[in-house]
Amino acid sequence: MPDQKNQGKEKYQPYVPAGESIAEVTIRAVVLGSILSVVFGVANAYIGLKYGMTVSASIPAAVISMAVLRTLFRRKRATVLENNIVQTVGSAGESLAAGIIFTIPAFFIWAANDQLIAAGYHHEISKMQIFWLSMLGGGLGILLMIPLRKYLVEKEHGRLAFPEGTACAEIIVAGDEGGKKAKTVFLGIGIGAVYKFVFYTLRMWAESPSYNFKKFLKGGTIGIDATPVLLGVGYIIGPRIAALMMSGAVLGYLGVSPLLSFIGDQIPGIIISPGEMPLSDMDPAQLRDAYIKYLGVGAVAVGGFVSLAKSIPVIFHSFAAGAKELISRKEKGNGKPRTDRDLPMSFVLIGSLLIVLAIWAYPGTELHFIGAMTAVIFGFFFVVVAARIVGIVGSSSSPVSGMTIATLLVTCMILLSFGVSGVKGMVTAMSVGTVVCIAVCMSGDIAQDLKTGYLLGATPSKMQLTEFIGLLFPAIAMGFTLYLLGDAFGFVRTEATPNPLLAPQANVMATVVQGMMNANIPWQPILIGGMIAMAIELLGIQSLPFAIGLYLPLSLSTPIMAGGILAMLIKKSSRNKILTKSRHQMGILFGSGLVAGDALVAVISAFLISGWGSYRVFFDEHEGMLGSLTGSFGPWLALIAFASLAILFYSLARSFGSTDDKSKL
Repeated sequence: MPDQKNQGKEKYQPYVPAGESIAEVTIRAVVLGSILSVVFGVANAYIGLKYGMTVSASIPAAVISMAVLRTLFRRKRATVLENNIVQTVGSAGESLAAGIIFTIPAFFIWAANDQLIAAGYHHEISKMQIFWLSMLGGGLGILLMIPLRKYLVEKEHGRLAFPEGTACAEIIVAGDEGGKKAKTVFLGIGIGAVYKFVFYTLRMWAESPSYNFKKFLKGGTIGIDATPVLLGVGYIIGPRIAALMMSGAVLGYLGVSPLLSFIGDQIPGIIISPGEMPLSDMDPAQLRDAYIKYLGVGAVAVGGFVSLAKSIPVIFHSFAAGAKELISRKEKGNGKPRTDRDLPMSFVLIGSLLIVLAIWAYPGTELHFIGAMTAVIFGFFFVVVAARIVGIVGSSSSPVSGMTIATLLVTCMILLSFGVSGVKGMVTAMSVGTVVCIAVCMSGDIAQDLKTGYLLGATPSKMQLTEFIGLLFPAIAMGFTLYLLGDAFGFVRTEATPNPLLAPQANVMATVVQGMMNANIPWQPILIGGMIAMAIELLGIQSLPFAIGLYLPLSLSTPIMAGGILAMLIKKSSRNKILTKSRHQMGILFGSGLVAGDALVAVISAFLISGWGSYRVFFDEHEGMLGSLTGSFGPWLALIAFASLAILFYSLARSFGSTDDKSKL
């Protein structure tokens, strides 16, 4: 595939030229994509509620698509654009599941709270309401991404990496071309899958080795999520963005956290809000939950506002061009190149207005029409921020929960300004927050999909329409899934449900909304985090990657930094531009394979955890840093395995690149 760094020098030429028309939206592609969408959605709903994480489905959907379509349709081979439609539709379920599990369980949690029941909380959310919230939020995310595509995906080509979207395109192209590229990708898939299977599925070693400083730099922590996916993502995004993320993590977990511990030691017994225990008694994880997390929320919000401000001129131009087309009706879709055709602006405006009316009229809420419209406007802001974040660091490292908290804070402030508070305010805030949260989650996935389509030469309008198909079927399934899991496990620890699905993000969201409605939200650390991000911007440094690193655990930034260092070393070790380009592309292909192999095994593990009781017990027993079959040696074995993987990555990229390689880059 052509080099993304040529952006601005020459117009990007996709794999399938704009003048070439091949099969794209077919019945087999839509059916297979819809099945995968429901399957990935249900699997991610369970694993997200149990462990607080979801598994990216775009790359697994693309790989499964190629395997299934080639097996079932040998005579009529599937095209790259058909495979693209399968992954576009198939990945929607995972994104919808993330938005659902972050918010909807809050209603179940509140319904089991005796104090809230005594205060008058008697709201039960139905399966039909879950469906409509899913459709409203998902529809909003799709609609708001349509006018942003030209800016974020096309104009920013070469600046925003979109790691998963790029990896997905590389895998589809490699599968289509075969030869050396395909071997490189599938070698990466195989190595990534074996690695993930050994340590994640069999629990042969620890997943996240870490070390908390006890005396020297007390309160500080170092660690690494030793996973192939983060190593591959780090290589794809490059050393600069990886270093910015790492700098935020270093400030938070090796700077602010030890400072708080030092204050606690100097003033014994001191308790600083929002913490609920003495600083000196807190470990690094407790310091993060009580303070660093809120600093990150404020920093991400300010970094997002700055990114939005920088992109306003181009966004305004996109809207102006759409309005001009809407008014003049001279420039029809057929007059544009196939690869530049989005759904018309009239579709976006009418659809957005209908969603505003639906949010306003949604039963059980007291949100005025202006408030509903304001919620959609702020939803647009967070959609821009989310889409840009996944363009920088990828979906795997996107701080969705931080953006969701910011979303709920804004929504609550809007409600309070209209005088809506108490139990009714909680229900209203979470309902509107659910719509915006789902829109934010969906927008990140859609941005990655549109990037894949841009690299492959897909028709944007067809992808945007099929996103609605990918949304519909998992939206139907989500209500039944949540009720089934709630009946089987529960979301609150009681005598009847001693081992519930704790839904960590939903518990945080429920606490935030209750705090806002009772005026006890921790604004101070949020504002401080915002000022830190502003200081970074004043230094002339992009603050959003820094803010993401500040919010996420340091253990996520370290493997990404390792991938960035690999990219830098491979570039530095090459003698000329041709060799550098060849080795770098082979590194991208191998890194994309690692991401795919890791994700595939993670999805398989999600099904094992959700559907096989014996494996669920095994997984629970061997969870955590030391929770592996190798016991206390597990963390060291993880470090050895990860270092070996990095060395293998470097060696393969060096050996694959050669001045004799005449393949089209």
